[in-house]
Amino acid sequence: MSQRQVLQVFEQYQKSRTQFVQTVAELATRPQNIETLQNAGVMSLLRPLLLDVVPTIQQTAALALGRLANYNDDLAEAIVKGDILPQLVYSLAEQNRFYKKAAAFVLRAVARHSPELAQAVVDCGALEALVISLEEFDPGVKEAAAWALGYIARHNAELSQAVVDAGAVPLLVLCIQEPEIALKRIAASALSDIAKHSAELAQTVVDTGAIAHLAQMILNPDAKLKRQVFSALSQVSKHSVDLAELVVEAEIFPAVLACLRDPDEYVRKNVTTLMREITKHTPELSQLIVNSGGIAAVIDYLGDCKGAVRLPGIMMLGYVAAHSENLAMAVIVSKGVPQLAICLSEESEDHVRAATAWSLGQIGRHTPEHARAVAAATVLPKLLALYMDAQSSEDLQVKAKKALKSILQKCTHLPALEPLLYDAPSNILKHVVCQFSKVLPHDSKARRLFVTSGGLKKVQEIKADTGSTLQEYINSINNCYPEEIVRYYSPGYSETLLERIEKYQPV
Repeated sequence: MSQRQVLQVFEQYQKSRTQFVQTVAELATRPQNIETLQNAGVMSLLRPLLLDVVPTIQQTAALALGRLANYNDDLAEAIVKGDILPQLVYSLAEQNRFYKKAAAFVLRAVARHSPELAQAVVDCGALEALVISLEEFDPGVKEAAAWALGYIARHNAELSQAVVDAGAVPLLVLCIQEPEIALKRIAASALSDIAKHSAELAQTVVDTGAIAHLAQMILNPDAKLKRQVFSALSQVSKHSVDLAELVVEAEIFPAVLACLRDPDEYVRKNVTTLMREITKHTPELSQLIVNSGGIAAVIDYLGDCKGAVRLPGIMMLGYVAAHSENLAMAVIVSKGVPQLAICLSEESEDHVRAATAWSLGQIGRHTPEHARAVAAATVLPKLLALYMDAQSSEDLQVKAKKALKSILQKCTHLPALEPLLYDAPSNILKHVVCQFSKVLPHDSKARRLFVTSGGLKKVQEIKADTGSTLQEYINSINNCYPEEIVRYYSPGYSETLLERIEKYQPV
C-alpha cells in the first residue's frame, strides 16, 4: 500500500468520525431520536471520541453527550456510570475554549436533574475547574461555567455551600459587571440559586457587594436580565429583616415600581415577589413601600394580569395588611379589597384562591371599619362557598374558614352578614349570630330592618342545642324584641293562630 493510500485511509477515518459525531449531535436535538440512540449504545461510542486527536471531534462529541444528558436523568446517570465526568473535568483545564464550553454544558446537563447527579459532578472535582473557568478571557466559557455552577447550587444548601467554598461567589459578582448581557443574566441567576437556601448563604452573596451591582441593573432594557436581577434580590431579601433592609438601602425604590409596567410578565412577577419578601418582615419595611406608592402599583398590576403570576402581589397585600390597622387601611384606601374580590372570583387555581382568602382575612381582622370594607365587597358569601365546596383543597378550605371567622368577629355591618344566616354551617353560623346579638341591642333601625328583611324569622328557625353558645346568642337577639313579635316569627306560629281561629267563638 502506497503512502498516498495510507493517507487516504486515515483521511477517510477522520471524515467518518467527524460525520458520526456531527450526526449524533444533530439527532440528539430531537426528542423522538433519544431512545433509539440510547438503545444503540451511543454513550460508549462517544466516550473515546472525547479523547480524539482532532479538536472539533472532541468538541462535537461533548456537545452530543450534553444534549443526551439534558434530555433525562437516565442518560445523565449513564454518563456518570460511564466514568465520562473525570475526562470532562480534566479537559476543562487543558483544552481550548470551544471544548471548555462543551464540557461545561455536559456538567450542567448532568447536574440539573437531581441533587444526587449534581453531587456526582461535585465529587469528580468539577467545582474547582468550573471556578477557574470563570476567570477565562472568553465570555462564552465564563457563561457556560456560571450556568453549570448555578445548576449545582440550586438543589440544596449543601451543594450551594460547596459552590461557595470553591470560591465562586466573588467571581460571579465580577461576571455581572462584564459588558456581555448573556453573561450578566447567567451570573445573576447563579447568585440567586446560591442565595435562596439560607440566610448564611445569602449573607455570603451580600458580603461580596452583589446588591449594589444588582441594583444598578434594575432599569436595564433587557427583560431576561431584569428577571434574574429581581429574582436574586428576592432570594436575598426573604431570609431576614437585616438582609431585606440591605436590599432596600440600595435605593431600589421607587425605581423598582416602574418595572411593574414592564411588558415582560416574569419581570413584573419577580418585582412583586421582591416586594412580598420585603414587606413580610416588619411594619417599617411595609410602610416604606407604601410611602413609595407600592400598594397602588401592585393593585394595578393585579388588574392587568391573570393566573399564578398574581400570587406574589396578592400575598404582598396580605403581608402589608397583617402588620397594623393603619397599613391595612392603606390597602383599603388604595382600592385593594375590590381587586382581591375580583381575584377570588376569577381565579380557578386553589392555591391562588387560598392566598387571596388569607389576604382578605388579614385586611378585615383589625376593626369593624376594616371588616365592613371587606364585607362590602361581597366576599363573605364567596369565602363561605369555597369553605363548603367539597372540591376545594384542604388548604383553601382552612384559609377560607379562618378568613371568614376573623372578618366576622369584627364585622358589625349587618346587611353583609345576613345572607350567611341562610347558608352557613353551625360552626360559622355562631359567629354570624354573635355579631347580630352584639349590634341589635344598640341599634333600633337595625332591629326594624332585621324583622322586615326576614332575618328574625330565620334566626327562629335555627336549631341550636339548649345551653349552647349559639342558643345564648339567639336568646340575646330575641330579647331585643317584644315577646309576641318573636312568637309571630317562630316556626309553627301560623298553625297555632289557625287553631285559635278554629276554636274562637264569636260573641
